[in-house]
Amino acid sequence: MTTLSLLTPSGRLTLGNLLGALRPMAERQHDAYYGISDLHAMTTPHEPSRLRDRTREMATLLLAAGLDRSTLFRQSDVPAHTGLAHLLECTARTGELNRMVQYKEKGRGRDATRVSLFTYPVLMAADILLYRPGEVPVGDDQRQHVELTRDLAIRFNRNYGEVFTVPRIVTPAAGARVMDLADPTRKMSKSVEGAGSVLLLDPPDVVRRKVARAVTDSDTGPDAVRADRAAKPGVTNLLDVLVACGGSADGLSTYGGLKAAVTDAVVAVLEPLQVRYAELAADPTYVSSVYDAGAERCREVTAPVLAAARSAVGL
Repeated sequence: MTTLSLLTPSGRLTLGNLLGALRPMAERQHDAYYGISDLHAMTTPHEPSRLRDRTREMATLLLAAGLDRSTLFRQSDVPAHTGLAHLLECTARTGELNRMVQYKEKGRGRDATRVSLFTYPVLMAADILLYRPGEVPVGDDQRQHVELTRDLAIRFNRNYGEVFTVPRIVTPAAGARVMDLADPTRKMSKSVEGAGSVLLLDPPDVVRRKVARAVTDSDTGPDAVRADRAAKPGVTNLLDVLVACGGSADGLSTYGGLKAAVTDAVVAVLEPLQVRYAELAADPTYVSSVYDAGAERCREVTAPVLAAARSAVGL
């Protein structure tokens, strides 16, 4: 069964992305299409040079993380994504797009909001429907968008004929959920670069400094180092990171000892990835060739779907 996932270069990849997304992706590479959704990064004001740099860095990191057995591509290199998006915009309704959470939170009622933020879920629907996956693994934060994708596919098929596979929404196997070190009530985010986010390319001294400043609590009892997400979110997050990185909390009784163990475990996980990244970054021609080949494969796969949709609507 086809697997599809796209990552937006709206920031720099973090430890949370590695443990929660890239590792599971590396385990599912047969008939897998993993893309960099650079067009989605343009829904809010952006600096062209930064977008270019972040896209290049993300492309290299995906390879460094071992995703070389999948089809890797840049969204903007596959014209069918934008081609189908317009056909789906002619199927979508303003009312349903106006209810999308991302638009309500980031753009509704603001004169400077880009139209692309309003129509972003339609492009996301095109991203999905072009590859005709039977299932779409999705977390709660994207469920609304995939539900819209299903609605658009059903409406298009009803109005113009059977073109799209209507994907089922499935709950993915739980990956490691890494929270922000400075605010353990929210997920570590690549869009929020700060003391609470460990970036995949952070050197060991930066990792050590960020972990040392991680939020814990004032508990000093003999069982202070324990998991309790409600009462001790910061400590629980550090324990989760430690275990996800292959470490153990056995024998740890102080927060200083916990943070030292977390630092060692994180550095051990990041070191081989950073070494491989440096090797790949020194050979940008190879990285480009991988993504060029992936884009060509995607164009072959998506062209018949777009052609069928165009024909169905009378183009």
